[in-house]
This record gives sequence, C-alpha cells and structure tokens, in this order.
Amino acid sequence: MASARRSTCPMACALDLVGDRWTLLVLRDLFAGKHHYEEFAESDEGIASNVLSERLQRLQRLGLVSVETCADNRRRKRYELSERGRSFAPVLAALGRWGLEHIPGTTPSGPVHAALSAETARLRARPAATKPVKPRPRH
Repeated sequence: MASARRSTCPMACALDLVGDRWTLLVLRDLFAGKHHYEEFAESDEGIASNVLSERLQRLQRLGLVSVETCADNRRRKRYELSERGRSFAPVLAALGRWGLEHIPGTTPSGPVHAALSAETARLRARPAATKPVKPRPRH
C-alpha cells in the first residue's frame, strides 16, 4: 500500500522517493554501468548489505530499476535502469556539478559524468511531451 504524501509539493514528493544518500549513490552507480549486487557493495562509500538490498528493492518498486535473474546463476540478479530511472540523469548531473563547484577537493568520476551527460543529451533531444491545457473557467 502506498504511504500518504506529506504534501503535494513535487520536491517533497521526489525527496520522499529518492531523497536519501544511499538511493542517490545506487542510482549513480547504475549510471556508471554497475549491474550486480557485489558491484554496488564495492563502492567506496561502503553501503551496508541490508541497506543496499532495501534500496535496490525500493528502486524496483518505484519503477526506476528493472531486475532480471541471470541465466547462468539463478541466485544472481542483474539491475538495469528503466526509462523512468534514466530520466533522473539531469538531476544527478546537476547535483554532481554543484558538488564540484562548491565543495573543495571533489573530483568528477569519468564514467558517471560521461553516462549522465549522454543520458541528459538524449533526454533533451526527445520531443517534449505536451500536456493538454485545460481552459480556465470564466466567472
């Protein structure tokens, strides 16, 4: 069952879904080309195994990640960004740019930067989805 929203603010709702550091770092690693549990676990930040499992399950429930069982080992899973997950690229790219500009001693990660830049460019090249505009009632 979906939990109640604390507000209708789009930023608050987005933060409720992906607003903790571990979720953002798992998304970062997916953009960097990681696909298997052990690859995420090897990240420098040292995510605990129970937290990693929960975040991967959450991302799957949210439709940001798809999961397949590997043919050669049925206990091993392959995680892949969905279209919805890939649409998060501009957000991660902006967060990374901000960190580079405002936090001394940070350095860009080549694979992450390249993947986010490519995905952001792909999203910008798509035709914009248009919402029908409802006429305003006249009083």
